[in-house]
Amino acid sequence: MTYRHVTAPTQFVEARGIRFAYRRFGQEGGTPLLFMQHFRGGMDHWDPAVTDGFAKNRPVILFDNAGVASSSGETPDTIDAMAEHAADFVEALGLSQIDLLGFSIGGYIAQALTMRHQELIRRLILAGTGPRAGEPPQDPKYAEYGGLTDPSTGQAPLEAFLYLFFRPSERSQSAGKMFWARRHARKEDVDVSTSAQTMAAQRAAITEWRQTRGERFAELRAITQPTLVVNGHNDIMVPTVNSFTLSQNIPNAQLIIYPDAGHGSLFQFPELFVTHGRIFLDGGLAPTETERAP
Repeated sequence: MTYRHVTAPTQFVEARGIRFAYRRFGQEGGTPLLFMQHFRGGMDHWDPAVTDGFAKNRPVILFDNAGVASSSGETPDTIDAMAEHAADFVEALGLSQIDLLGFSIGGYIAQALTMRHQELIRRLILAGTGPRAGEPPQDPKYAEYGGLTDPSTGQAPLEAFLYLFFRPSERSQSAGKMFWARRHARKEDVDVSTSAQTMAAQRAAITEWRQTRGERFAELRAITQPTLVVNGHNDIMVPTVNSFTLSQNIPNAQLIIYPDAGHGSLFQFPELFVTHGRIFLDGGLAPTETERAP
């Protein structure tokens, strides 16, 4: 494949009555890396510096889950149901195993998918996310800014995005504005805006995810895959303490915290994040099954 983030054509695949929109690009060979996006985000909301960075040595797959943006159907209101739709999508592509990168609510779905379909996931990256029944956001502007929508785009305006995803320092805000420009680099064959139905369903799913189910954090022990957990030092959307919780309860997890960064740390430090992610996916940060054997 010779396409990049801004040129990869949108494709579609049918699975269980849903027409999933996706883009696949990067080097053929190796395990494909599937990206799962944040609240109301679609394929165009990823950072080309991140996606193209990973695509240099592996296939990258971006997709819109059921009901999101350019995909058909309705978005379900639980994380588990979203994970099953994602499994249907992967099966429809004919893939027997993938690596998985989940960001924010995409990280919730990635955890559920990994727990429900263990054989499908080889390695897992969780960025700016947290476990079921994790600590909720406490920032006084979280609810206000999280619900703001630019009527011309159907997405959060720049002011809200910079507040929620980046720190107030000059360095972090500057990085946020550079990311914003990169994110809007694709000019043709762009994704459609996410619907009100999807946003309402995702909010309901987030609320349900925050409820305890059984012993708190016990289900994380079922994630046996090598896992890389990444966040900024002060995430006000999914508080950074949740990343510590993930790393403490997933048996084979490692944690990286980036300085002067928040929810969007992977976009603030795209080259560093890609470097860490590629080392991890290639087996350099977490031990393999063979390495863990006595």
